[in-house]
Amino acid sequence: MAELSEDELLLAELGVEIEIKKPGGRTAHEERVIAGFDDILRFVEEHKRVPSHGDDRDIFERLYAARLDRLREQADCRALLEPFDPDGLLGAPPAVDDSAIDELDDEDLLAELGIETEPAAGDITQLRHVKPRSEVRAAEEIAERTPCPDFQVFEPLFAAIRADLAHGVRETRRFGTNAEISQGEFFIVGGQMAYVAVLGEEFVGEHGRKDNRLRVIYDNGTESDILRRSLQRALYKDEAGRRITDPDAGPLFGSEAAEDDLASGTIYVLRSMSDHPVMAEHRQVLHKIGVTGGEVSKRIAGAKDDPTFLFAPAEIIAEYKVHNINRMKLENILHRVFATAQLDLEIPDRFGKPFRPREWFMVPLPIIDDVITKIRDGSIVNYTYDPAQARLVAAKHN
Repeated sequence: MAELSEDELLLAELGVEIEIKKPGGRTAHEERVIAGFDDILRFVEEHKRVPSHGDDRDIFERLYAARLDRLREQADCRALLEPFDPDGLLGAPPAVDDSAIDELDDEDLLAELGIETEPAAGDITQLRHVKPRSEVRAAEEIAERTPCPDFQVFEPLFAAIRADLAHGVRETRRFGTNAEISQGEFFIVGGQMAYVAVLGEEFVGEHGRKDNRLRVIYDNGTESDILRRSLQRALYKDEAGRRITDPDAGPLFGSEAAEDDLASGTIYVLRSMSDHPVMAEHRQVLHKIGVTGGEVSKRIAGAKDDPTFLFAPAEIIAEYKVHNINRMKLENILHRVFATAQLDLEIPDRFGKPFRPREWFMVPLPIIDDVITKIRDGSIVNYTYDPAQARLVAAKHN
């Protein structure tokens, strides 16, 4: 069998090469076009989207996107595939043009497909085993890391982020396709936390695309001057790659909810009517603080039979409506701030087993109001409550 030329190989991968018609049926070219379109349909069915161009896409998706563009351009192909195209993919506007496929030379294309080139014996000008470009990029990015000379400046930032993640103040979210990267953001890539300390001036890089040089600090004491597009690619390719969210919860409170707000619940502050000696002694400063998605009055209806309420009726001291907020996250923030003032008390439950109430805190009501104000403006992450001084103090992140 004659070997395909390099141009023929590329055309074959795109499914648009020209074949001589076979008598009595479809030509080999038509069969291959249909088979190539089947690949695209399988991709759409699996990923629920049309294949698109971009450096952050794998080679097969980029090939499918290029193939789809070419099929759309050819009237004979559209006519041939019309019975196989119930969703009208071929009639849709062409994908945004990306020259990445065209810019790949044949060796790069074969390398991306995982094919090792085998030169003729004795030809020392050819590479025998070509690594996929993704491996080369990853190796280059890792190799660029060097020891960070001023890591002591950044180390407390990483400690603070870990504390925020542990207390639910921040979250990690999957890094999306073509997602932006800004100075001051934190990410998880390659199993390490990364901080974008500097976002350099924008310039036009490879293939005419805009890019920036970054200074990225990693929590293992190293840094790199990686390109923004390279970091985007690494985060997207990494199954465990994550963006660490900002702590600002946004506008939580107001006298009225906006028209498109979804009421998420109520922060409640309660006092116990228990005659337990500890309760009686500290009744004016001992409060149960929590968040509920229902009516607070219903929440405390069975308090006298609930060890969480110390088997006694509870009095509602304050309520704060919240909108568009994760209740669990908000409750974690409140409990983290007041952790130093948590009640340390053990009582028997209805079966006589020891039980420790967890949502009771010895803190004055004005301090609770102050905390909610700071949650509103996002500054609460910088504070904790000091029972000895009975005031909020700067948080110490270990």
